[in-house]
Amino acid sequence: MRDNLIQIRSFGAGFYALRDSNGIHLIDCGFIGGVQMLHRALRKRGWGKDPILGIIVTHGHLDHILNVSRIAAETGAWIAAPRHDAAHYEGNPTYHGAAKVTGFLESAGRPVLGFKPFTTSRLLEDGDTMDVWHGLTVVHLPGHTAGHSGFYSHRLRWLFCADLFASYGGLSHFPPHFLNMDSKQAYESASRALELDLAGVLPSHADGASPEVHLQRLKKLVERQSGDMVKP
Repeated sequence: MRDNLIQIRSFGAGFYALRDSNGIHLIDCGFIGGVQMLHRALRKRGWGKDPILGIIVTHGHLDHILNVSRIAAETGAWIAAPRHDAAHYEGNPTYHGAAKVTGFLESAGRPVLGFKPFTTSRLLEDGDTMDVWHGLTVVHLPGHTAGHSGFYSHRLRWLFCADLFASYGGLSHFPPHFLNMDSKQAYESASRALELDLAGVLPSHADGASPEVHLQRLKKLVERQSGDMVKP
């Protein structure tokens, strides 16, 4: 199962390449340098000639969708993305509260980095399934953005959990408030994710640890947050 998965750690945000008998599917497309890092990783694994068939988007933040339009245009890949983040794909999302900081940074970054809007082939809802890789089910995990979603493999009991948390050993943490649409809802989504039958999680912002280790880090974060919430 690990032989048909590549974690690509681009500057700012990682993403994943999944290979099945038909070809390759991407979960997000990375940030600055992501296209070059993708092609390098595929060549290194011996997948350089395999077709990229689809792009699955976890949410609409720029560090995850910057390269979607370019890769789709180059490969003809279809795009599936959460319905509730549609404004992000068009390049005109609305941010509120502390998240206005993220909105400002993205509005400055889109023209500088060459972001191009894209149209999805399929808008995803909670519970939708995709017949790719080992089979993936959409798990809506809002809070980071309105549409923020993970993708769960029932067969492997793994969850691609996007930006639910960042997993870096002793530096693991939930996203800071200015990156979240609703931090309370984001924490609730983290708790709800742990209700799944999980053997491992695969975050977007993470080191090279195994899915099993990432899961243990998430559990500790949720336990710590729960303890802080009940303190007098």
